[in-house]
Amino acid sequence: MVYPHIEKPAGEPARLQRHPRTRVAMTVADYLWRGWSAEEIVRQYPYLTLAEAHAALTYYFDHREEIEEELVAEYHSVEDWKKSHPTPPLLIRVKQEAGR
Repeated sequence: MVYPHIEKPAGEPARLQRHPRTRVAMTVADYLWRGWSAEEIVRQYPYLTLAEAHAALTYYFDHREEIEEELVAEYHSVEDWKKSHPTPPLLIRVKQEAGR
């Protein structure tokens, strides 16, 4: 099936054609976790068209498992990075002092 505004090279994440750095999963994350509608996504990212936002969400609803696996993998990648790059004690102390 062909999705207007979306490109999906084999073995790569689905992306917007006009903005190849914008993955469908990025748009979906705003929809799922921030509760943004397609209209709000376009307000927040004015370089997107409403048609592109709707296309990304349409792709998600047709490929939910693929996109959710991508989001979970990204979450685990971030958590692994955090574990291997702990917050320096000085920054922890500054944050604690600021909270007083």
